[in-house]
Amino acid sequence: MLTRFKVSGFKNLIDVDVRFGPFTCIAGANATGKSNLFDAIGFLSALANDTLVGAASSVRGDTRHPMDIRSLFHHAAGRYAPEISFEAVMIVPSTGVDDLGQDAQASITFLRYSLIISCRNERGSRDPGELEIRREELTHINQKDAKINLPFYHQAAWRKSVVKGARRQAPFISTEIEGERRVIKLHQDGRQGKPRQRSASDLPRTMLSASNAAENPTVLLARREMQSWRLLQLEPAALGKPCGLRAPKELGTDGSHLASALFYHAHENGSRLTGTLDSTGDAIQIYTQVANRLAGLIEDIREITVDEDPKRELLTLVATDRNNTRHSARVLSDGTLRFLALAVLELDPRAQGLICLEEPENGIHPERIPAMLDLLQDVAVDTTLPIGADNPMRQIIVNTHSPAVVGQVPDNSLLVAQILKTVDKDRRYCRASFACLPDTWREKTEDPALLVPKGKLLVYLNPIGPLGVESGSRYDNPQAADEQMPPMRRVADRPDLQLLLPFSNRAVD
Repeated sequence: MLTRFKVSGFKNLIDVDVRFGPFTCIAGANATGKSNLFDAIGFLSALANDTLVGAASSVRGDTRHPMDIRSLFHHAAGRYAPEISFEAVMIVPSTGVDDLGQDAQASITFLRYSLIISCRNERGSRDPGELEIRREELTHINQKDAKINLPFYHQAAWRKSVVKGARRQAPFISTEIEGERRVIKLHQDGRQGKPRQRSASDLPRTMLSASNAAENPTVLLARREMQSWRLLQLEPAALGKPCGLRAPKELGTDGSHLASALFYHAHENGSRLTGTLDSTGDAIQIYTQVANRLAGLIEDIREITVDEDPKRELLTLVATDRNNTRHSARVLSDGTLRFLALAVLELDPRAQGLICLEEPENGIHPERIPAMLDLLQDVAVDTTLPIGADNPMRQIIVNTHSPAVVGQVPDNSLLVAQILKTVDKDRRYCRASFACLPDTWREKTEDPALLVPKGKLLVYLNPIGPLGVESGSRYDNPQAADEQMPPMRRVADRPDLQLLLPFSNRAVD
């Protein structure tokens, strides 16, 4: 679980410091930094498993041109930021396995990971250069400090179930200067044993990504936590596609393997959870739970199942309506498929970690958006109960620019992205900022977040502006239209609808 994230020098993210709870909604206009924040989280996650160059190549950018490493760095007034810094405070799993299948147990589960990278460029070269690690550190947060570092609402029983560990003095990863060399050391969990060390200038990847269960179980589990951070980009074509019997049993980041994920959870994992051998009865129960959840979006849905075709070796997700008409996933609407994927995630205890989702309201009727928000919050971990099979450690971060979402989301969960104009010495540039509402837990922390100006919220609470608000609009000068056509007016400007709108939309003289 990512509880605090600091980033500076990455795209338009300068001195960003964001705290996250189990569920966070980030609202903002286009190009305010919402997606860049997701990209920064994704980049740090990729670094836990890939080389510096490989992780950089995974970051979204302009697909028309080859990847330029410099595009990751903040650029203003013809200059690039000299470095990118990250700091992630996180709760990691207490157990896991390494790449060779060895079991690992964390000695401490509340950790702080810091990383600074720069772009090395040979003198006189036009090449953008290579990424270089300037500093890498992994330290722990003591149990006695856990409560103040988890300022969102939670019960002590939940905190004690996720924050574990003994006292420790030394860091797990440190950076030291030895002569003219900058050395990064990977320390063992125990007091004995010499740390592995490498020259920072020669490292193609982070030391965290090279950890194993035998010597560095806590570092390994920090790596596993970061690897679990993912951006879901649910594509209807992938969601509706039938799966082979040997398809992966977990939902892909694009929504692929939906039928396989539901089938496996219903028939195999379901029996494991209930402790019975009656997989058919367990499957029916799980299918019913998914159908009941989907009924909050579409009242006509009566049943959700996965058809198994042994001859063709295919699994097909099928929805049955109240007229007993069966519909394969291919013909379901885009919004229905996305909702269905999240409903499967909610019930699957194997689906853990941080899930980022962009514009979850896409394809959802405004009247049904509360059902989508309820589902997203139910997917996230319940911090009033200890974690377990029925309360897996999951975290949800969504971004949106929908007024319907902003008006329905809990005020404690809302962050508003905006652009701040900044002057630093002789430079002027724009940077992203993430502000919270007054009287929420983010304002009450020891480093309070910026507050949202009320004018910014009015854009969401009264999104339909007055007549002729856009200069040059076709509504400004109806007489300029074809004389055979009646004057144009917006639906929102109809006199019979004025009383139904939250504020008057009549033009101001």
